[in-house]
Amino acid sequence: MPPIIDFSLPNENIADRNARLAGALGHACREVGFFYLRAHGLEAMIAPLFAASRSFFALPVEVKSGLALTSASGNRGYVGLRAEALDPGAPDNKEAFNVTAASDDGFWPETPGFRALMADYFARANDLGRAIHAALAIDLGLDPAYFQSRLDRPMSTLRLLHYPPAPPGGPLGAGEHTDYGNLTLLLTDDAGGLAVRRRDGEWIEAPPIPGAFVCNIGDCLMRWTNDVYLSTPHRVTSPAGRERYSIAFFLDPNADAMVEAIPSCVGPDRPARHAPIRADDYLASRFAATYGFGAARPQ
Repeated sequence: MPPIIDFSLPNENIADRNARLAGALGHACREVGFFYLRAHGLEAMIAPLFAASRSFFALPVEVKSGLALTSASGNRGYVGLRAEALDPGAPDNKEAFNVTAASDDGFWPETPGFRALMADYFARANDLGRAIHAALAIDLGLDPAYFQSRLDRPMSTLRLLHYPPAPPGGPLGAGEHTDYGNLTLLLTDDAGGLAVRRRDGEWIEAPPIPGAFVCNIGDCLMRWTNDVYLSTPHRVTSPAGRERYSIAFFLDPNADAMVEAIPSCVGPDRPARHAPIRADDYLASRFAATYGFGAARPQ
């Protein structure tokens, strides 16, 4: 089971919190790439978010399809059931709705309060992700503010996910994959089904913990740390006989951030393993492989 980390304690200032978190987060990111985060301050939003998500996915297919994600929509919109294959050749048994900072007036479903709730949560999750990066910077031997100028206009995505019931032996809810960006903050219902592959190849369950995020490192941050941090393969099995809902927030860097090996992660016995690349070019290549849209950059 991934480690459980408390984000905040009473009477603790930001500097003390970052110092406390740095070692625990750094260990988790090096060893398994996954961790649970409790006491994060967003607990009151969880029930309304899941209620809104269930309402959205209960809409008629023709309504949801009118908000479809396309090559021109900039990674925002509705992704239909089994339209995505995170593990190539094996369509996922899920549907999704993506929200970005650029989501405009014509994008939202006509559901009272939906847009305001998603925008509020988007901003709060974005702030939480950036705060986590301050502690990660300390673990990496950097100034706590190192990532902040690279995350002040991030290409973040909020993703609502619905996994219909799957028959025995049916398709996975989400095939084996790693996440593309820096950090994922995931909320899940109580259905379970998330599994993580350890360094030794064994798959372990990551069961839901009420009120806690399941967090993981993505490929972009792994690349930034010269593979010191681990972007861990994971998958979702759709529960038999019941639906599954989850809410993922993907914190990705600014479009123009240069992703290149952090100096503290490079040395005589560990040369840089990846060429420097702009964050938007890197993420565009990953989205193209998933959605088949070509090289349209995420927004």
